[in-house]
Amino acid sequence: MSDCDTQKAIFPKQGKGRSYDMGRIKADFKADGQETANQYSISEWWMEPNTKGIGAHSHDDGNEIFYVLEGTMSFLIGEDWQEAEKGSFIYVPAGIQHDFENRSREKAGVLNIFAPGAFEENMPKIVEWFKENPPTDAV
Repeated sequence: MSDCDTQKAIFPKQGKGRSYDMGRIKADFKADGQETANQYSISEWWMEPNTKGIGAHSHDDGNEIFYVLEGTMSFLIGEDWQEAEKGSFIYVPAGIQHDFENRSREKAGVLNIFAPGAFEENMPKIVEWFKENPPTDAV
């Protein structure tokens, strides 16, 4: 039996999914490795106004796609920060340094696709990190 034969359709409605609270940052996972045969994970990330992200980092094991759902996010790609308004699309290949934060005065959110794989398994460590290092002001 192939992975496609064992997959099931999923349909989490708006505001639903597996939630992770990191103070001024929240993530809601809609699909992850177990549900996608480790092909990708999909999550929403919401940031309160004037909130820094986790800091510059890269992933050797996956590519990331971001789509701005609401507001304006600031993205670090390599060495450069860029403003991404609602409707913006950002692709970050594996190994490229990146970060995102909300420098605006309004809540902002992005849809994130991480491929391949099961990114959600990292969330307990990320939540714990933010407990010890609460999000700070972006500006």
